[in-house]
Amino acid sequence: MLTKLYLYEREQLKFSHINMVELGSIVIFGILAQWVAWKAKLPAILPLLMIGLAVGPISTLFTDDGSKWIEPIWNGTNGLFPGDRLFSFVSLAISIILFEGSLTLKKEEVFKVGPSILKLIILGSVITFFGAGVAAHFIFSLDWSISFLFASLIIVTGPTVISPILRNIPMKKNISAILKWEGILIDPIGALIAVLVFEFILVGARGNEDINIFAEFGKTLLTGVSIGVSSAYVMFFLIKKDAIPKYLMNVFSLAAVLGVFVVSDLFAHESGLLSVVVMGMVLANINLPNIKELLHFKESLSVLLISILFILLAANINIADMLLVYNVKSLVLFLIVILILRPLVVFLSTWGSDLKTNEKLFVSWVGPRGIVAAGIASLFGLELSAQNIEGAAYITPLVFLIVLGTVFLNATTARPLAKFLNIYLKISGGVLIVGANKISRLIGSYLTKNGRHVVMLDSNKVNIEKAKKMGIYAFESNIYEDDLTQDIELSDVGFLLALTGSNEVNTFAINKYKKQFGEHGSYRLITPEEINNPKKIVKQGLVSDTADYRKFMDICVENPYVLEVEVESTRHFQQLKRDMTQSNERIPILLKDLKNNYHLLTAADPLEVEKGFRLIYIGKPLKDDVLPAVQLDMPA
Repeated sequence: MLTKLYLYEREQLKFSHINMVELGSIVIFGILAQWVAWKAKLPAILPLLMIGLAVGPISTLFTDDGSKWIEPIWNGTNGLFPGDRLFSFVSLAISIILFEGSLTLKKEEVFKVGPSILKLIILGSVITFFGAGVAAHFIFSLDWSISFLFASLIIVTGPTVISPILRNIPMKKNISAILKWEGILIDPIGALIAVLVFEFILVGARGNEDINIFAEFGKTLLTGVSIGVSSAYVMFFLIKKDAIPKYLMNVFSLAAVLGVFVVSDLFAHESGLLSVVVMGMVLANINLPNIKELLHFKESLSVLLISILFILLAANINIADMLLVYNVKSLVLFLIVILILRPLVVFLSTWGSDLKTNEKLFVSWVGPRGIVAAGIASLFGLELSAQNIEGAAYITPLVFLIVLGTVFLNATTARPLAKFLNIYLKISGGVLIVGANKISRLIGSYLTKNGRHVVMLDSNKVNIEKAKKMGIYAFESNIYEDDLTQDIELSDVGFLLALTGSNEVNTFAINKYKKQFGEHGSYRLITPEEINNPKKIVKQGLVSDTADYRKFMDICVENPYVLEVEVESTRHFQQLKRDMTQSNERIPILLKDLKNNYHLLTAADPLEVEKGFRLIYIGKPLKDDVLPAVQLDMPA
């Protein structure tokens, strides 16, 4: 008896060590996949799912007993989650991911993105939902409800898959803006549609009559919306009244999301996801204090959860599931989605817009499905399979096929296609300006009014608001943040100007972002130390060897004008530049050539000019008949 007990305990200890190794491996592999994706400028979901498939179903081809290297569900001998615990973990993780995504859906951003993007979201959802649903039904002979659930899951694209692809392709701002904002806005909307369809299917599986189905569905819908809205306002009230200490804010909001999910599910089965999506949408639109800090925390948590989640979900797929979609039918469905439905959506949505045919073709091609689609598909697949609903086994592998196929295809072909369609910018003329002070606003306003795409960053909210009033695309952001491309349109930026009063910030911006945004030039204001020691002047020094931040600001305060003067020759230009740099009334900043191209003046590089070139400067007019090109009337 004691021997049997000893052997049993040894066996349990062995499985405990195996589980510990598996859990540790998932976290390590997940973060490694995120790093590889960042390094290769690929959507993270691609390496995550590939690793999950490798340690899951594919590994059974190499093990002696046909077991997986990582088994998510306990099968009596090994596995991480006994019973339906995997479903519970996935449910809670997806609720946090959906809440974080829904926090980005602000109504003012929906209305400012333009009619083409709104139509792309609305028509895209409708056409993809009905088109993919009908295609799945007739190709795989699936029940209508399962077919439309599949269709609802592939509506979303998502910023996490679009951004890495766009980051690697310099293109016109309007094209990248359409793709980026479609991904940001359709993510929570598509998730909401998928949740509603899923809940309708489950209610139907439990009901006996049609009227019961709609009554139960109405109950689920009402519960999800009411708990989501009321929870959002309770959270808002607590934060507004400083009832939650700042150091507990993030973890309190995490607990609140999980609490809302669980409580909503207790009142109405499967209403939890709807509640957290609605809660996030409401919080995003009621001016919640500290929402940026909340978003940063949720993003960090989402990275960890996504890293673990998608390796687990991919590993949970069996070879039999993969064989379900390993046929010509899947290829036909995939081609219908990317070659018929997507182009139909784009061309109808952009009808009458200023997009050219080649630009519409590119937008039609780039439509990768992302993390929300794969995550919710796995969650729904697990639940529907547990309910023994016919055709549920197709949901996860079909959606994974669309996700992997579109991400891999777009990540590998978007750049050469952009060149082939002639939308790839050989010279990225956009300008990223770090700092929104008076100097920056004068230069940024002039460039904006003369057709240049200017993006201005500053952590000072007041300066950002002043820049926006001048028509500059300004964004409140910290230059020390890791990723500036998530919310800011930077696809055509080729020049970087660091114009803050801090040499530390300017140098950091140049060193960190010059490869990404300064392919045609990265410049900063020089320091007083460099003025006193000309040997220290660097090529990145802007304008001259005598103009630091203080001199710039003094001149901008006295004469807040940007003016132009025509030059006659190289000698005349050099004389004008020398006179201006030696005075305390003017600073030359740009040279405009005969083709209306702008050249930044630096402390080191000489320029050859011709008659008709124009020197642009800040400060007091040279002549009475020279009118300001830009005038800054607002106080510093």
